[in-house]
Amino acid sequence: MSSSKSNFGPRQVPPPPGSRAGNPYTRFIPREELQGFASWAPNSFGDNPNAAPPVRAAAAAAEAEAAAPEATSEQLQAQIHAARQEGYRDGYRDGLVALESFKQSFAQQLASQFGRVMQNFDSELGALEQHIAASVARIATQLARQVVRSELMVRPELVVQVATDAVNAVLMSARTITVHVNPEDHALISLGAADALEARDARLVSTPTVDRGGCLIESDAGTVDARIGARWHQAVQALGTGVDWSLDEDAPPVSG
Repeated sequence: MSSSKSNFGPRQVPPPPGSRAGNPYTRFIPREELQGFASWAPNSFGDNPNAAPPVRAAAAAAEAEAAAPEATSEQLQAQIHAARQEGYRDGYRDGLVALESFKQSFAQQLASQFGRVMQNFDSELGALEQHIAASVARIATQLARQVVRSELMVRPELVVQVATDAVNAVLMSARTITVHVNPEDHALISLGAADALEARDARLVSTPTVDRGGCLIESDAGTVDARIGARWHQAVQALGTGVDWSLDEDAPPVSG
């Protein structure tokens, strides 16, 4: 055990001959017993030997501190300018998109409204044209009725041709033929259509219900209505005016 302790503990070195015995801690310590030591200098005590001198380090720190706010302000201004430019571009782009959308919506709305206006205009114009056409046809029919009446009054002998055509229209197989005419037209027809009446062995009869200018033929083979009212009705049916021959629609109103 004593040998083991002597190997790990400090080795006792006897003092040199002739020296005074003193405190055991005042003896010389060999280098091999010292570990982890360094030479001490007054300027390096507690400081980093690689650090800059205090005066130069303080100047550098002051310069850095003075330059830092200026660099930060320039960067802030640059960031603000960039943000403004980006906002302007975004706003301009969004404004163009909104404007284009509004233009399309307005154009569609305007086209729809204009289409409805044109459709209503076409409908109203078509109705007006039909009304004008009907009015013109009605007026023309009324004028034609006046002309026919005037012609019958001025040229009553026209009834002769009417009677002749009506007698010839009767079927040849008819045996008994009776021609009804207005009493005022009886003499004209008996003289002017005598040959046609004799050829068909037709009998001429005065009938007050038959208007002047026409005739009604009855036979065992059928009837031929050549009265002026019937022929007028057939004519106005094609025109669609419905102007009756017997009504005096075009007569001027009677003042009271």
